[in-house]
Amino acid sequence: MKISLLQQVYKDVLAGIPLARESHHYSSLINLGVEQPPGGDGSCHQKHLPSTAGGVESHQDTDMSDVVPATDDLSTSFANMSSSFCPREVMLLQLTLIKMMVAKAESQEIELHMKQKYCEIFVLLLKEAKIDTQLIHLLGCDDRLLSHMASQSLASLVFFQLKEEDALNVRWLSFSLSALQGFPGSARVRGCLCTLAAIVREPLKDALVPRAGVLKKLLAPLDAVLEGFYNAILLHHFDSHHYTSPYSEATNNLISFIDLLEALLASRIELELPLRCQRILFLKVSYVLNVISSSIPYVIKKKFILLLKKCVLYKSREDAKSGSLFLETPSLYEDMLALSNAVLQVVNLTWLNQIPLSGKSSSFGSSEAAPGHDSQGGSDQTVLRALSLVVLKALEFKIHSSATEAEIKGDFESSMSQLLMFWRSHVKPSPQSPPVVHHCEWLSLVFMEQDDDMWEAAKALLLIYLKFDRLRCDAADTLSQKEEESWKFLVHAGGYNPHCIFLFFLEKIAFDSTVLLDFLISSETCFLEYLVRYLKLLGKEWHRFVDVCNHFDTRHSTFHPVCSVKPPHHEKQSCMTGESLQNAVCEAEPQTPTSLAPAHKCPVFTAQQGDNEAAEWNLSDSLTGTDSASLPGSLQSLVNYDSSEDSEVESDGKECLVNTKQLPSNNDGEVRRRETGCSCRDDGWNPRTSEMSPLKPKGAHTSSCWTCVASSDNIAPLRVMLYKSTKCLQELQEAISRLQRRNLFPYNPSALLKLLSHVEKMSKSIDLQ
Repeated sequence: MKISLLQQVYKDVLAGIPLARESHHYSSLINLGVEQPPGGDGSCHQKHLPSTAGGVESHQDTDMSDVVPATDDLSTSFANMSSSFCPREVMLLQLTLIKMMVAKAESQEIELHMKQKYCEIFVLLLKEAKIDTQLIHLLGCDDRLLSHMASQSLASLVFFQLKEEDALNVRWLSFSLSALQGFPGSARVRGCLCTLAAIVREPLKDALVPRAGVLKKLLAPLDAVLEGFYNAILLHHFDSHHYTSPYSEATNNLISFIDLLEALLASRIELELPLRCQRILFLKVSYVLNVISSSIPYVIKKKFILLLKKCVLYKSREDAKSGSLFLETPSLYEDMLALSNAVLQVVNLTWLNQIPLSGKSSSFGSSEAAPGHDSQGGSDQTVLRALSLVVLKALEFKIHSSATEAEIKGDFESSMSQLLMFWRSHVKPSPQSPPVVHHCEWLSLVFMEQDDDMWEAAKALLLIYLKFDRLRCDAADTLSQKEEESWKFLVHAGGYNPHCIFLFFLEKIAFDSTVLLDFLISSETCFLEYLVRYLKLLGKEWHRFVDVCNHFDTRHSTFHPVCSVKPPHHEKQSCMTGESLQNAVCEAEPQTPTSLAPAHKCPVFTAQQGDNEAAEWNLSDSLTGTDSASLPGSLQSLVNYDSSEDSEVESDGKECLVNTKQLPSNNDGEVRRRETGCSCRDDGWNPRTSEMSPLKPKGAHTSSCWTCVASSDNIAPLRVMLYKSTKCLQELQEAISRLQRRNLFPYNPSALLKLLSHVEKMSKSIDLQ
């Protein structure tokens, strides 16, 4: 029986057992026997395939002289098989065998005589059975699974032939040129695009193949045709009825083309001089931007936006190896500049407002949200972050390529204004949260749930700040007090003050140094690059950092009640304003260790909303504070770095309690926000513990939410934020040093430790003053 023979061959190939019979026997078994339809248009209909019903008829093995048997002969080609197998399943097994045998032949572990056997079978299949032609016919099949398997098998064969013979499969190349040039009249475009994308990815997975040569030979004959197809498919009328359904043929063609563009982008790194088809997405990105703002199905918008995100994060191999901050490859520099100009041009024309982010997220294959999760009116946070990162990276590159501040200042302010309005419309705080936040806080609100995107965005804004600062210094040797204040205002209004951004992030992770350590050890984010650049800036702008910390403290004490520690059986919490706090010492009754009752929220800044959306320091005397249930425990790091037996004891004093608060947003309803209530100690505090130590007796110097106060005889300025942020960096320095001494740190952190040590010295100089 043929099915049993195929199953045995499958088992032998899977186990790596040599094929004992002659090659013709195996090529006859694997031969699909698909008939070319009349007219030769290559389309495939069900009548040219075996029926999905499992008919059982007598059969003799097909004679190899009948290379492509007629339809009548196909009815006998699957006889004597088990009634549980239908012809369709047999064909799927044959397609699986083709892909498996190609993978085995490409393996470095296979013995030479076995590889030669597989190659003989492929030669027979290609030259006598014309298996490539049969696979091409299957690409247009109505059966999606058969079409997909045929595409994968054809891609494997074409790439194997290209690698072994250094020649393209002529029949596949002819089919591809015909399908692409015949669009939109051709009915075979989707299969062509899927196969080409699969072939382009093949050399990227093979470490031994000469990738540059293979890709050039593969893409050069299709280069001009692919550019023409790019123009044709993206200049379609996307408001037509062909694109109303996400399951229509036109929609599937476009989705397959996006997959191909993604493969071409990934392959670009292999070529020193990329082909036109690998650059077209950058040079003609305006076509894609128009598609995104059209009435096309949301799934296509999302795929295009995520593809643009990959474009703005792309680096050539030379730039990646050199660690260059900006692109040095001429072609990539030109392409990225074209992309940035096009993106900023449409952003300034309110393009962001034309993109609805109301698509429902997938819930394990279902469009319905899980019980208890209301997705009504929620924005797609993945797309929100991707769009935001595209705009920020475009601004970063555009500003880097500008020679003067005047050249970019107008475009930057306009684009950031549009982006801030975009964030405000799609990141809705809960009714319990303050309706307005400082503009610099938006970055952490939008990106907090995606670490890699967050640090890319933070790095982009940091580089923008550094560029503007350098341009200002170049334009004038000294700045007047008025110019300095104006600069500060613009930086806060634009939401890109690096010190604010860093402090808002530290606040949201409860000043947990182990979170920073996790980021430093991880290779999935650019946090190391960001932190090194920020610490260098911190050394130069220490006075500005201190000013921002003071603003944090002032806003907390001026606008919001500060809650003293009380036992949980006390229903009311005593609160005092920031003014009275500067003239009093908080008192607490002696008690056993216990957890704090829910405290009041203490947002850091309050921004005034005006027509220009500029953030200002609000000097109102009003107090705002709303109760919110807290989550137990502090933020947990990925690794407990203090668990080693020989870990040094960092502190033995009183420790603080970290209350994890919830600041709802539109990403599953919440963005984590932490507040820290601490008790003063002689040797600092530990923000990682979630249990409160016994309080000092009445009369001792203790502090409540956000304040560490000196003696009443000599009131020092409130510097809570400065203390907590520098303490966090100090703990990070100690943890890195400890791991380095044990050779557990993954790279040499000497430069980073030097920067952290400098920050520690500056913070101690503040203490001495």
